[in-house]
Amino acid sequence: MDMPYPAKNAASMNAKPTIGAAAPANRNFVPSARHNEMKPGFGVAGAGMDDGGTVNIAVIKYWGKRSTSLILPTNSSLSVTLSQDHLRSLTSAKTVESGKDRLWLNGVEEDIAPGGRTERCLSEMREIRKSIEAKDSSLPVLSSHPIHIASENNFPTAAGLASSASGLSALIATLSTLYSLPDHGVSTSQLSRIARQGSGSACRSMFGGYVAWEMGSNEDGSDSVAVQVADKAHWPEMDALILVVSDAKKGTPSTAGMQRTVATSELLQHRIKDVVPKRMAAMEKAIKEKDFEAFADITMRDSNQFHAVCLDTQPPIFYMNDVSRAIIALVSEFNRAKGRNVAAYTYDAGPNAVLYVLKKDVKEVLELVLRYFPQKAFDDVFGLKPSAAQTLPEGFKEAIIPVWSEGSVSRIIHTEVGDGPRVLGKEQSLLGDDGLPKVVKA
Repeated sequence: MDMPYPAKNAASMNAKPTIGAAAPANRNFVPSARHNEMKPGFGVAGAGMDDGGTVNIAVIKYWGKRSTSLILPTNSSLSVTLSQDHLRSLTSAKTVESGKDRLWLNGVEEDIAPGGRTERCLSEMREIRKSIEAKDSSLPVLSSHPIHIASENNFPTAAGLASSASGLSALIATLSTLYSLPDHGVSTSQLSRIARQGSGSACRSMFGGYVAWEMGSNEDGSDSVAVQVADKAHWPEMDALILVVSDAKKGTPSTAGMQRTVATSELLQHRIKDVVPKRMAAMEKAIKEKDFEAFADITMRDSNQFHAVCLDTQPPIFYMNDVSRAIIALVSEFNRAKGRNVAAYTYDAGPNAVLYVLKKDVKEVLELVLRYFPQKAFDDVFGLKPSAAQTLPEGFKEAIIPVWSEGSVSRIIHTEVGDGPRVLGKEQSLLGDDGLPKVVKA
């Protein structure tokens, strides 16, 4: 299985020291001076979301590839990077004296398939480091050594919560720190090009805040990169409520679904040519003007059309379920009763809902959700002390959806717009001094 993250259980190979880093997504990501003074092989890096690499959730969706090998999209897309204080992939990498590259994901060793995405990313990062070493003989030769990688997510993998984007961006940010690439003029957009080849949307997680993935037009993909539209500080009032409806693996993996849609959906062609270019411009304008009304409207419309395109695929692809649709009905009715867009729903390729809400409204929206989707417990990371709503807005149709049983939404995660990859200390490394994971699952 070729995954964009970690490695496992190698022989007790003489591991070299390491560099510590955690990776969210940030255009100005620069390792600390402590990590720049790198001894040969010193490299433990981590990437962040709650404890490591960042998740991004698109508001203008990417669906379909014009090149499957280079992962070049059929349309541009735009996303919000979420705080790694609540969601993240923690990744550690260490060079070793001998053996082969190895990868562990959540404590389980995964194969690095020859010619696969992970190997491609490792190869490209090594080539950049090799070219830097060729120009400066005083640098330690790291590019020729095998690498051990370990990665952990604190959220479900392959359940439509952008785990591949988080893991891949964490991997690239970690290797960038290990190889001291930012110190040698390698930009975050350049790194995003490599992350894209591991998992398309991973390129957007290389930056914090609000990020566009420009589809580009060059056949080699050199201009298909991520750029930051605005950083977190520009519009920090943006929160997100993630309603985990299911943490099960998707029935139709994104890659397979995309190519089936490209081959069979006429609606996709209309979306690519006529819809997305206008929405990208309108969304960038909404973000720059901090216009939540427009932001919410575009976000919900684009989510709806993405899933309509999936339904227009032959045979059709179903990512949402009854609970997903009930959440849409609830948010739509709430916005109608309030006379404005208070919350914006969006769904990636899975049943889990992400609700974008401004901080001033988030408690009211959260209490509405708790009324209709009771929770045994809620991790109140922002100290809001919410409870199920006892009263509803005037004119709200209380019977718009039934009150669902506890567990229908298994977990609610409250987070906010976040920054990019962060460098973590060695004490947070997932790898021991021997280059092997500190924790391995049987």
